[in-house]
Amino acid sequence: MNQQRSSALLGAAFLMATSAIGPGFLTQTTVFTRQLAAAFGFVILVSILLDIGAQLNIWRILTLTNRRAQDLANELLPGMGYLLAALIALGGLAFNIGNIAGCGLGLEVLSGMDTTYGALISCGVALFIFWMREAGKAMDQFARWLGILMVLLTLYVAISSRPPLTLALSQSIWPNMIDAKTIVTLVGGTVGGYISFAGAHRLLDAGISGPLQVKYVNKSAVSGIIITGIMRSVLFLAVLGVVMQGAALQGNNPPAAVFRFAAGEIGYRFFGVVMWSAAITSVVGAAYTSVSFIKTRHPFVALHERWFISLFIICSTLIFIAVGQPIRLLIIAGALNGLILPVALIIILVAATRKKLMGGYRHPLWMQLAGWVVALVMAWLSILTIRQWLSS
Repeated sequence: MNQQRSSALLGAAFLMATSAIGPGFLTQTTVFTRQLAAAFGFVILVSILLDIGAQLNIWRILTLTNRRAQDLANELLPGMGYLLAALIALGGLAFNIGNIAGCGLGLEVLSGMDTTYGALISCGVALFIFWMREAGKAMDQFARWLGILMVLLTLYVAISSRPPLTLALSQSIWPNMIDAKTIVTLVGGTVGGYISFAGAHRLLDAGISGPLQVKYVNKSAVSGIIITGIMRSVLFLAVLGVVMQGAALQGNNPPAAVFRFAAGEIGYRFFGVVMWSAAITSVVGAAYTSVSFIKTRHPFVALHERWFISLFIICSTLIFIAVGQPIRLLIIAGALNGLILPVALIIILVAATRKKLMGGYRHPLWMQLAGWVVALVMAWLSILTIRQWLSS
Protein backbone atom coordinates (compact mmCIF):
# COMPACT_ATOMS: atom_id res chain seq x y z
CA MET A 1 0.00 0.00 0.00
CA ASN A 2 1.50 3.31 -1.05
CA GLN A 3 2.47 6.09 1.31
CA GLN A 4 -0.36 8.37 0.21
CA ARG A 5 -2.96 5.74 1.06
CA SER A 6 -1.33 4.99 4.41
CA SER A 7 -1.42 8.71 5.19
CA ALA A 8 -5.12 8.87 4.29
CA LEU A 9 -5.95 5.91 6.55
CA LEU A 10 -4.08 7.41 9.50
CA GLY A 11 -5.54 10.82 8.68
CA ALA A 12 -9.08 9.39 8.71
CA ALA A 13 -8.48 7.86 12.15
CA PHE A 14 -7.20 11.15 13.53
CA LEU A 15 -9.97 13.12 11.80
CA MET A 16 -12.57 11.00 13.57
CA ALA A 17 -10.69 11.14 16.87
CA THR A 18 -10.03 14.88 16.84
CA SER A 19 -13.61 15.52 15.69
CA ALA A 20 -14.71 13.70 18.84
CA ILE A 21 -12.16 15.45 21.07
CA GLY A 22 -13.67 18.93 21.12
CA PRO A 23 -14.69 21.43 23.82
CA GLY A 24 -17.74 19.31 24.59
CA PHE A 25 -15.48 16.29 25.10
CA LEU A 26 -13.33 18.17 27.62
CA THR A 27 -16.38 19.58 29.39
CA GLN A 28 -18.34 16.31 29.50
CA THR A 29 -15.40 14.32 30.85
CA THR A 30 -14.69 16.89 33.55
CA VAL A 31 -18.31 17.40 34.64
CA PHE A 32 -19.14 13.68 34.74
CA THR A 33 -15.93 12.75 36.58
CA ARG A 34 -16.78 15.39 39.16
CA GLN A 35 -20.25 13.83 39.54
CA LEU A 36 -19.40 10.10 39.42
CA ALA A 37 -15.75 10.14 40.56
CA ALA A 38 -13.97 6.83 39.86
CA ALA A 39 -17.21 5.17 38.66
CA PHE A 40 -16.94 7.28 35.51
CA GLY A 41 -14.22 4.85 34.39
CA PHE A 42 -16.95 2.25 33.80
CA VAL A 43 -18.83 4.70 31.58
CA ILE A 44 -15.66 5.24 29.54
CA LEU A 45 -15.11 1.49 29.16
CA VAL A 46 -18.71 0.89 28.04
CA SER A 47 -18.58 3.84 25.65
CA ILE A 48 -15.38 2.53 24.01
CA LEU A 49 -16.96 -0.89 23.41
CA LEU A 50 -20.10 0.71 21.96
CA ASP A 51 -17.96 3.03 19.84
CA ILE A 52 -16.03 0.12 18.32
CA GLY A 53 -19.24 -1.77 17.51
CA ALA A 54 -20.71 1.28 15.78
CA GLN A 55 -17.61 2.44 13.92
CA LEU A 56 -16.55 -0.94 12.55
CA ASN A 57 -19.97 -1.43 10.99
CA ILE A 58 -20.36 2.09 9.61
CA TRP A 59 -16.85 2.41 8.15
CA ARG A 60 -16.86 -1.09 6.68
CA ILE A 61 -20.29 -0.94 5.06
CA LEU A 62 -19.82 2.53 3.58
CA THR A 63 -16.39 1.76 2.11
CA LEU A 64 -17.52 -1.62 0.78
CA THR A 65 -20.50 -0.11 -1.02
CA ASN A 66 -18.49 2.98 -2.03
CA ARG A 67 -21.45 5.11 -0.97
CA ARG A 68 -21.77 7.90 1.55
CA ALA A 69 -24.29 7.34 4.32
CA GLN A 70 -26.99 9.59 2.84
CA ASP A 71 -26.76 7.92 -0.59
CA LEU A 72 -26.96 4.44 0.92
CA ALA A 73 -29.96 5.50 3.03
CA ASN A 74 -31.77 6.91 -0.03
CA GLU A 75 -31.23 3.71 -1.99
CA LEU A 76 -32.58 1.74 0.94
CA LEU A 77 -35.65 3.95 1.29
CA PRO A 78 -36.18 7.04 -0.89
CA GLY A 79 -36.12 10.17 1.25
CA MET A 80 -34.39 8.51 4.21
CA GLY A 81 -31.05 9.96 3.13
CA TYR A 82 -32.44 13.50 3.22
CA LEU A 83 -33.69 12.95 6.77
CA LEU A 84 -30.34 11.52 7.86
CA ALA A 85 -28.45 14.39 6.21
CA ALA A 86 -30.66 16.95 7.95
CA LEU A 87 -30.14 15.32 11.37
CA ILE A 88 -26.37 15.11 10.88
CA ALA A 89 -26.05 18.69 9.60
CA LEU A 90 -28.10 20.12 12.48
CA GLY A 91 -26.14 18.14 15.04
CA GLY A 92 -22.88 19.19 13.38
CA LEU A 93 -23.89 22.85 13.49
CA ALA A 94 -24.78 22.61 17.19
CA PHE A 95 -21.39 21.08 17.93
CA ASN A 96 -19.55 23.52 15.72
CA ILE A 97 -20.88 26.57 17.54
CA GLY A 98 -19.37 25.05 20.69
CA ASN A 99 -16.16 24.25 18.81
CA ILE A 100 -15.78 27.89 17.74
CA ALA A 101 -16.46 28.95 21.33
CA GLY A 102 -13.72 26.58 22.47
CA CYS A 103 -11.29 28.13 19.99
CA GLY A 104 -11.99 31.56 21.45
CA LEU A 105 -11.63 30.29 24.99
CA GLY A 106 -8.33 28.54 24.25
CA LEU A 107 -6.77 31.67 22.75
CA GLU A 108 -8.13 33.75 25.63
CA VAL A 109 -6.27 31.49 28.09
CA LEU A 110 -3.07 31.69 26.04
CA SER A 111 -3.03 35.40 25.21
CA GLY A 112 -5.74 37.14 27.22
CA MET A 113 -7.55 38.27 24.06
CA ASP A 114 -11.33 38.47 24.01
CA THR A 115 -13.03 35.20 23.00
CA THR A 116 -14.71 36.95 20.07
CA TYR A 117 -11.35 37.84 18.53
CA GLY A 118 -10.05 34.35 19.28
CA ALA A 119 -13.06 32.86 17.50
CA LEU A 120 -12.53 35.08 14.46
CA ILE A 121 -8.82 34.21 14.24
CA SER A 122 -9.61 30.50 14.54
CA CYS A 123 -12.28 30.83 11.87
CA GLY A 124 -9.57 32.24 9.60
CA VAL A 125 -7.21 29.33 10.39
CA ALA A 126 -9.89 26.76 9.54
CA LEU A 127 -10.72 28.53 6.28
CA PHE A 128 -7.02 28.65 5.38
CA ILE A 129 -6.72 24.85 5.78
CA PHE A 130 -9.62 24.18 3.41
CA TRP A 131 -8.36 26.65 0.82
CA MET A 132 -4.87 25.14 0.62
CA ARG A 133 -4.09 23.45 -2.68
CA GLU A 134 -3.96 19.96 -1.14
CA ALA A 135 -6.70 20.48 1.44
CA GLY A 136 -7.22 16.78 2.16
CA LYS A 137 -3.55 16.17 2.93
CA ALA A 138 -3.34 19.37 5.00
CA MET A 139 -6.42 18.32 6.99
CA ASP A 140 -4.90 14.88 7.69
CA GLN A 141 -1.58 16.33 8.92
CA PHE A 142 -3.28 19.07 10.95
CA ALA A 143 -5.53 16.59 12.78
CA ARG A 144 -2.68 14.15 13.37
CA TRP A 145 -0.13 16.47 14.96
CA LEU A 146 -2.59 18.45 17.06
CA GLY A 147 -4.13 15.16 18.24
CA ILE A 148 -0.73 13.92 19.44
CA LEU A 149 -0.04 17.26 21.13
CA MET A 150 -3.35 17.14 23.04
CA VAL A 151 -2.67 13.66 24.40
CA LEU A 152 0.88 14.50 25.52
CA LEU A 153 -0.06 17.73 27.32
CA THR A 154 -3.04 16.10 29.04
CA LEU A 155 -0.85 13.17 30.07
CA TYR A 156 1.52 15.61 31.79
CA VAL A 157 -1.38 17.06 33.76
CA ALA A 158 -2.70 13.58 34.62
CA ILE A 159 0.69 12.60 36.07
CA SER A 160 0.84 15.88 38.00
CA SER A 161 -2.59 15.25 39.57
CA ARG A 162 -1.50 11.86 41.02
CA PRO A 163 -4.78 9.97 40.45
CA PRO A 164 -5.69 6.84 42.46
CA LEU A 165 -5.06 4.27 39.70
CA THR A 166 -6.16 1.21 41.68
CA LEU A 167 -9.51 2.80 42.57
CA ALA A 168 -10.02 3.94 38.98
CA LEU A 169 -9.34 0.44 37.63
CA SER A 170 -11.62 -1.34 40.11
CA GLN A 171 -14.49 1.11 39.57
CA SER A 172 -14.08 0.79 35.79
CA ILE A 173 -14.85 -2.93 36.10
CA TRP A 174 -17.30 -2.93 39.02
CA PRO A 175 -18.76 0.57 39.55
CA ASN A 176 -20.75 1.62 42.59
CA MET A 177 -23.15 3.57 40.36
CA ILE A 178 -24.29 3.56 36.70
CA ASP A 179 -25.96 6.50 34.96
CA ALA A 180 -27.63 5.97 31.56
CA LYS A 181 -27.58 9.65 30.61
CA THR A 182 -23.81 9.88 30.93
CA ILE A 183 -23.34 6.87 28.64
CA VAL A 184 -25.67 8.32 25.98
CA THR A 185 -23.97 11.71 26.21
CA LEU A 186 -20.47 10.21 26.12
CA VAL A 187 -21.15 7.92 23.15
CA GLY A 188 -22.96 10.78 21.41
CA GLY A 189 -19.97 13.03 21.91
CA THR A 190 -17.56 10.36 20.65
CA VAL A 191 -19.32 8.73 17.67
CA GLY A 192 -22.75 10.34 17.61
CA GLY A 193 -24.01 12.49 14.76
CA TYR A 194 -21.45 13.52 12.16
CA ILE A 195 -18.52 11.97 14.07
CA SER A 196 -19.64 8.42 13.10
CA PHE A 197 -19.10 9.23 9.44
CA ALA A 198 -16.13 11.63 9.51
CA GLY A 199 -13.45 9.00 8.92
CA ALA A 200 -15.47 6.84 6.51
CA HIS A 201 -16.36 9.78 4.28
CA ARG A 202 -12.71 10.90 4.34
CA LEU A 203 -11.64 7.45 3.13
CA LEU A 204 -14.20 7.56 0.30
CA ASP A 205 -12.90 10.97 -0.77
CA ALA A 206 -9.39 9.49 -0.78
CA GLY A 207 -10.56 6.68 -3.08
CA ILE A 208 -10.25 3.92 -0.47
CA SER A 209 -13.14 1.50 -0.97
CA GLY A 210 -13.99 -2.08 -1.94
CA PRO A 211 -13.40 -5.55 -0.41
CA LEU A 212 -9.61 -5.40 -0.84
CA GLN A 213 -9.41 -2.45 1.56
CA VAL A 214 -11.48 -4.00 4.39
CA LYS A 215 -8.60 -4.86 6.73
CA TYR A 216 -7.10 -1.38 6.35
CA VAL A 217 -10.47 0.27 6.95
CA ASN A 218 -11.01 -1.81 10.09
CA LYS A 219 -7.57 -0.87 11.40
CA SER A 220 -8.20 2.81 10.74
CA ALA A 221 -11.60 2.72 12.48
CA VAL A 222 -10.25 0.97 15.59
CA SER A 223 -7.25 3.32 15.67
CA GLY A 224 -9.57 6.33 15.79
CA ILE A 225 -11.52 4.86 18.71
CA ILE A 226 -8.31 3.95 20.57
CA ILE A 227 -6.93 7.48 20.17
CA THR A 228 -10.19 8.90 21.51
CA GLY A 229 -10.26 6.37 24.34
CA ILE A 230 -6.68 7.19 25.37
CA MET A 231 -7.45 10.90 25.49
CA ARG A 232 -10.68 10.30 27.43
CA SER A 233 -8.92 8.02 29.93
CA VAL A 234 -5.97 10.38 30.45
CA LEU A 235 -8.30 13.35 30.98
CA PHE A 236 -10.46 11.25 33.34
CA LEU A 237 -7.42 10.38 35.44
CA ALA A 238 -6.32 14.03 35.52
CA VAL A 239 -9.76 15.16 36.74
CA LEU A 240 -10.08 12.25 39.19
CA GLY A 241 -6.73 13.08 40.78
CA VAL A 242 -7.80 16.69 41.26
CA VAL A 243 -11.26 15.76 42.60
CA MET A 244 -9.78 13.27 45.08
CA GLN A 245 -7.57 16.07 46.42
CA GLY A 246 -10.71 18.03 47.29
CA ALA A 247 -10.82 20.60 44.46
CA ALA A 248 -14.34 21.96 43.94
CA LEU A 249 -13.97 22.70 40.18
CA GLN A 250 -16.71 25.29 40.28
CA GLY A 251 -17.14 28.13 37.81
CA ASN A 252 -17.77 28.46 34.09
CA ASN A 253 -14.74 26.48 32.96
CA PRO A 254 -14.24 23.22 34.92
CA PRO A 255 -11.55 21.74 32.60
CA ALA A 256 -9.35 24.84 33.01
CA ALA A 257 -9.64 24.51 36.79
CA VAL A 258 -8.37 20.92 36.56
CA PHE A 259 -5.26 21.87 34.59
CA ARG A 260 -4.50 24.83 36.88
CA PHE A 261 -5.01 22.90 40.11
CA ALA A 262 -2.82 19.99 38.95
CA ALA A 263 0.05 21.88 37.33
CA GLY A 264 -0.25 25.53 38.29
CA GLU A 265 0.07 28.33 35.75
CA ILE A 266 1.94 26.18 33.24
CA GLY A 267 -0.93 23.70 33.44
CA TYR A 268 -3.38 26.51 32.81
CA ARG A 269 -1.44 27.52 29.68
CA PHE A 270 -1.35 23.88 28.62
CA PHE A 271 -5.14 23.91 28.90
CA GLY A 272 -5.26 26.82 26.48
CA VAL A 273 -3.26 24.80 23.94
CA VAL A 274 -5.34 21.66 24.49
CA MET A 275 -8.63 23.54 24.28
CA TRP A 276 -7.67 25.39 21.09
CA SER A 277 -6.26 22.22 19.49
CA ALA A 278 -9.37 20.22 20.41
CA ALA A 279 -11.69 22.94 19.19
CA ILE A 280 -10.01 23.86 15.88
CA THR A 281 -9.63 20.21 14.78
CA SER A 282 -13.30 19.65 15.62
CA VAL A 283 -14.26 22.74 13.60
CA VAL A 284 -12.45 21.22 10.62
CA GLY A 285 -14.02 17.77 11.15
CA ALA A 286 -17.55 19.03 11.71
CA ALA A 287 -17.54 21.35 8.70
CA TYR A 288 -15.99 18.78 6.35
CA THR A 289 -18.31 15.93 7.37
CA SER A 290 -21.52 17.97 7.54
CA VAL A 291 -21.00 19.28 4.00
CA SER A 292 -20.12 15.76 2.80
CA PHE A 293 -23.74 14.86 3.59
CA ILE A 294 -25.15 17.40 1.16
CA LYS A 295 -22.56 17.55 -1.61
CA THR A 296 -23.93 14.45 -3.38
CA ARG A 297 -27.43 15.91 -3.50
CA HIS A 298 -26.59 18.37 -6.28
CA PRO A 299 -23.57 18.80 -8.61
CA PHE A 300 -23.43 22.50 -7.71
CA VAL A 301 -22.64 21.68 -4.08
CA ALA A 302 -19.95 19.14 -5.05
CA LEU A 303 -18.39 21.61 -7.49
CA HIS A 304 -18.25 24.36 -4.87
CA GLU A 305 -17.59 22.16 -1.82
CA ARG A 306 -14.97 24.50 -0.35
CA TRP A 307 -17.36 27.44 -0.50
CA PHE A 308 -20.06 25.48 1.34
CA ILE A 309 -17.55 24.34 3.99
CA SER A 310 -16.42 27.94 4.38
CA LEU A 311 -20.03 29.11 4.75
CA PHE A 312 -20.64 26.45 7.41
CA ILE A 313 -17.63 27.64 9.43
CA ILE A 314 -18.50 31.32 9.04
CA CYS A 315 -22.14 30.74 10.08
CA SER A 316 -21.00 28.82 13.18
CA THR A 317 -18.69 31.69 14.10
CA LEU A 318 -21.34 34.37 13.60
CA ILE A 319 -23.90 32.43 15.67
CA PHE A 320 -21.39 32.06 18.51
CA ILE A 321 -20.58 35.77 18.43
CA ALA A 322 -24.30 36.60 18.47
CA VAL A 323 -25.55 34.24 21.17
CA GLY A 324 -22.54 32.59 22.85
CA GLN A 325 -22.24 28.95 23.89
CA PRO A 326 -22.77 27.94 27.54
CA ILE A 327 -21.30 24.78 29.05
CA ARG A 328 -24.76 23.18 29.41
CA LEU A 329 -25.43 23.40 25.68
CA LEU A 330 -22.20 21.53 24.93
CA ILE A 331 -23.39 18.62 27.05
CA ILE A 332 -26.89 18.71 25.53
CA ALA A 333 -25.37 18.69 22.02
CA GLY A 334 -23.53 15.47 22.87
CA ALA A 335 -26.71 13.89 24.21
CA LEU A 336 -28.72 14.86 21.11
CA ASN A 337 -26.07 13.39 18.83
CA GLY A 338 -26.22 10.25 20.95
CA LEU A 339 -29.93 10.00 20.11
CA ILE A 340 -29.08 10.23 16.40
CA LEU A 341 -26.60 7.31 16.57
CA PRO A 342 -29.11 4.41 16.86
CA VAL A 343 -31.17 5.80 13.98
CA ALA A 344 -28.13 6.15 11.70
CA LEU A 345 -26.66 2.79 12.71
CA ILE A 346 -29.92 0.90 12.14
CA ILE A 347 -30.17 2.39 8.62
CA ILE A 348 -26.62 1.21 7.85
CA LEU A 349 -27.21 -2.28 9.31
CA VAL A 350 -30.43 -2.81 7.35
CA ALA A 351 -28.65 -1.70 4.17
CA ALA A 352 -25.98 -4.34 4.86
CA THR A 353 -28.62 -7.07 4.44
CA ARG A 354 -29.48 -5.96 0.88
CA LYS A 355 -27.43 -8.00 -1.58
CA LYS A 356 -27.98 -5.48 -4.35
CA LEU A 357 -26.50 -2.66 -2.28
CA MET A 358 -23.60 -4.78 -1.00
CA GLY A 359 -22.64 -6.05 -4.46
CA GLY A 360 -22.75 -9.68 -3.36
CA TYR A 361 -20.53 -9.12 -0.32
CA ARG A 362 -21.77 -10.77 2.89
CA HIS A 363 -21.32 -8.67 5.99
CA PRO A 364 -19.97 -10.90 8.82
CA LEU A 365 -22.71 -12.15 11.14
CA TRP A 366 -20.72 -11.36 14.29
CA MET A 367 -20.28 -7.78 13.14
CA GLN A 368 -23.99 -7.44 12.36
CA LEU A 369 -24.87 -8.78 15.81
CA ALA A 370 -22.40 -6.41 17.47
CA GLY A 371 -23.90 -3.50 15.53
CA TRP A 372 -27.45 -4.42 16.51
CA VAL A 373 -26.45 -4.75 20.16
CA VAL A 374 -24.99 -1.23 20.04
CA ALA A 375 -28.04 0.16 18.23
CA LEU A 376 -30.55 -1.44 20.63
CA VAL A 377 -28.55 -0.54 23.76
CA MET A 378 -28.23 3.07 22.61
CA ALA A 379 -31.93 3.20 21.69
CA TRP A 380 -32.88 1.88 25.14
CA LEU A 381 -30.50 4.25 26.93
CA SER A 382 -31.81 7.12 24.80
CA ILE A 383 -35.39 6.34 25.89
CA LEU A 384 -34.26 6.36 29.53
CA THR A 385 -32.49 9.68 28.96
CA ILE A 386 -35.57 11.26 27.36
CA ARG A 387 -37.65 10.11 30.33
CA GLN A 388 -35.13 11.75 32.68
CA TRP A 389 -35.35 15.01 30.73
CA LEU A 390 -39.15 14.95 30.75
CA SER A 391 -39.34 14.20 34.47
CA SER A 392 -36.72 16.84 35.44
